[in-house]
Amino acid sequence: MVFSSLFDNAQQPRHQSAYKLASAISTESSQPQPCDFGSRFSLHYITRWLWPLLVLNLFLVSDGLAEDAGNLYNTNFDINAGRSYFEKQCSRCHGFDARGNDEVGAPNLTGRLTRASSSAGIYTILREGISGTAMMAVDPQVPDSQLWQLAAYIESLSRESASIAVRGSAEVGRALFNEVGECLDCHMLNGKGGRLGPDLSNIGSDLSPDELTLALIDPSEKVAPRWWSLTLEDKNGVSRSGLRMNEDSFSVRIMDADSQLWSYPRSALRRVVRSEESTMPSYAARFSDTQIDDLVAFLYSLRPETTP
Repeated sequence: MVFSSLFDNAQQPRHQSAYKLASAISTESSQPQPCDFGSRFSLHYITRWLWPLLVLNLFLVSDGLAEDAGNLYNTNFDINAGRSYFEKQCSRCHGFDARGNDEVGAPNLTGRLTRASSSAGIYTILREGISGTAMMAVDPQVPDSQLWQLAAYIESLSRESASIAVRGSAEVGRALFNEVGECLDCHMLNGKGGRLGPDLSNIGSDLSPDELTLALIDPSEKVAPRWWSLTLEDKNGVSRSGLRMNEDSFSVRIMDADSQLWSYPRSALRRVVRSEESTMPSYAARFSDTQIDDLVAFLYSLRPETTP
């Protein structure tokens, strides 16, 4: 009888339910009982001295369940619903593939998340935003359930990197990277190297082994706008080429092969030719399949969780 009343009043505040439990026990104990003195004494002892402990346990159990519940919207249906919302509302900055956008400062969401490690953390960011960044809080009118679905989808994007096997040797790949590949001429690694290509310090969190292989053998397959290049010709016939650093209706800025920046007003230019292909050469002919595997193993090892 007492426990039925708890379920019947599950929607009431916990302190009210606890109070009803105490009242039910006290009321029951006040009625004459067809039992011996020992039974009456036991019941009196429970109602007077032990019911506060029972009430305290109710609070503790209730809080524990709330903490352990996690994201209740994490089924395949919820993840697909979260994907649909993401594509409609979040892809404008993070892209349909959720790999981010350097130009707007939207981070890659498919690797290791630096600001959240669980659905609850992702939910908090979605609901509150991140101060000092372009990440604004989601409209307060969006239901919590929908945000939990979105959090479940974003969490599903993070791969279990350590569980993915690679064929090559990371140590051999490190030697190829540093001594033969001339990779540091263009790429930065832990603060050292060039600026003509993406920073590779955490590339293993951003790309899978298959994606790294494709980047090595066919680098122009997918090139972010940040790494497009421009060839400019001014009205005096002087040409200059470099990476596209900025381009709008009024001006153009590039960085040449010596990492020097050049800015031009569009009114001073006769011609602007854009190339959306990578400036990185293919390594398909330069390295064997085994060496490509070794390079991939090394690059994939460049993840925060594997850094000593």
